[in-house]
Amino acid sequence: MTSRNDRDHPPPGLPHAYSRTMAELPELQQNAVTTVREFFAAMEMSAVNEALDLLDPDIVWKNTSLPDIRGIHRVGAILRGLSRDAFGFRADMHHIAAETDGAPAVEGETVLTERTDYLRMGPLEIGFWVCGTFELVDGRITLWHDHFSWENFLRGTAAGIWNLVRRR
Repeated sequence: MTSRNDRDHPPPGLPHAYSRTMAELPELQQNAVTTVREFFAAMEMSAVNEALDLLDPDIVWKNTSLPDIRGIHRVGAILRGLSRDAFGFRADMHHIAAETDGAPAVEGETVLTERTDYLRMGPLEIGFWVCGTFELVDGRITLWHDHFSWENFLRGTAAGIWNLVRRR
């Protein structure tokens, strides 16, 4: 049987962290930022049901100059469409921050993101800058509001086409 003292001094070559039991490992804090990160991770893995579990049933998804999408069923239909083999999504998160009543907070109700989104359609991948606002109530996303530039989207489309042509 291993004594506590043995765990404090792991065998040579074994890092101390590997000598801990699972009960001793720190638990990840679930907060608004973690929820938004989990949402993006689920979308990148095409795990639509997991992504939808993080949304409020009355979610509102807003995109610059496009009609609002209201309700988890409509948002789910779009996310399921993006999870098909011919399509794909990924994002590079550049900055993410939470706030409550305008002040930075660990347990923020509003999460702000700056990221590059990549939409894939067949072999074509389009990358474009997005600034997102996520509002959460009781741990679920109630508002997903993405701001992007159509000019930047078109530049990303041109770059994606150029990369596609160059590879041939």
